[in-house]
Amino acid sequence: MFLNVTNKVTLLLERQMTILIARINSLVQTFCTSCIQQIQFTPVVKAVKRISFSVSVCKYHVTLNSELSVMSGSPAVVMRLVASAYRVAEKAGAIVRRVLHSGELGIVEKTGANDLQTLADRLAQQSICASLSKRFPKITIIGEEDLPVEEVSGDLMETGQEEEILHKPCPAEYRELKEEEIVVWVDPLDGTKEYTEASMCLRRQTEARTPHNRPDTSKPHSTALWLLDNVTVLIGIAYGGRAIAGVINQPFYNYQLGEGAALGRTIWGMVGLGAFGFELQEVPGDRRIVTTTRSHSNKLVIDCVDAMEPHEVIRVGGAGNKIIQLVEGRASAYVFASIGCKKWDTCAPEAVLQAVGGKLTDIYGNAYRYDANVKHMNSTGVLATLRNHEYYTSRVPQSVLQALKSE
Repeated sequence: MFLNVTNKVTLLLERQMTILIARINSLVQTFCTSCIQQIQFTPVVKAVKRISFSVSVCKYHVTLNSELSVMSGSPAVVMRLVASAYRVAEKAGAIVRRVLHSGELGIVEKTGANDLQTLADRLAQQSICASLSKRFPKITIIGEEDLPVEEVSGDLMETGQEEEILHKPCPAEYRELKEEEIVVWVDPLDGTKEYTEASMCLRRQTEARTPHNRPDTSKPHSTALWLLDNVTVLIGIAYGGRAIAGVINQPFYNYQLGEGAALGRTIWGMVGLGAFGFELQEVPGDRRIVTTTRSHSNKLVIDCVDAMEPHEVIRVGGAGNKIIQLVEGRASAYVFASIGCKKWDTCAPEAVLQAVGGKLTDIYGNAYRYDANVKHMNSTGVLATLRNHEYYTSRVPQSVLQALKSE
């Protein structure tokens, strides 16, 4: 019995070499619940990479004392970064909701009426950048908003990590990545125009009261709520110029359930590992549904969309939202034949899409690079698909290709 218990515990711990010391207790207890008697497990950290432990099996009065040398006491840097980004994105999503509900958006026009910045953009970016920088000081972070360097208040900081991600196996090609090799692209609020429009709609709805001085709730799924579907928080992780992991938070997911519903969900993915937080679906093969911009259209965009011969066209805001439409089977292709989209708009969505076998390129079919020194504008448009990418690139009109100069 002594040898049997020894072998089982040793094998279990060897298979979980990358799990944090804090999780060892629960892992051994989980194993031992299959036994008749409860096992008590007490871990004691003797050094950074050495643990001593004692296991007691009461029924047989057997005590096992052993010492395990852990070759790697924590997950790979990139897995820890994604686990942190997950929690940070959730924090940012909560900030986005809070600002909307306050009604004080603090809107600033950056380059025009279709390029806005709100208090939610500013606070969410501060939260994301400060939280990730504190835990990973050597990574490069590039955010959409050009904000002054200032101290971030403690209530904006997020120190947690998503445990489930820490337990996922890191793809071999990323196991040895160092912090300084990683670039993080941040869009703190993708779909700002729709966010501000939703806020105005909600304010008008609140002001339109019945004779009994109660809000008019006869249209619970109003335009304001539909607009909130477009809003996401994007954190993309790049290595070697390629998007390798991404986190997408939808702050207002589940709004259809009405007042009191738990809002928000977080999707994440890593190339070579998979994507999580949603159910992968595809548009039926005999249909072509194109999703494109709602507020940044022009003749090139319209001509390119028409050339795809779609059965249906969906016009929505936010690059993150459009990629979610692809992976959840609501659209076949995301087509945007124009300048306007930036690297922080596409890095996280591209990683999630690639993680399930999809592809995001420019209109020519060329991949974008996400090195720290690249220009931020995706100047040759965006074409993203879950399947059949070559079909859509082949349909791009020559007039569009000639109008958009390759990077």
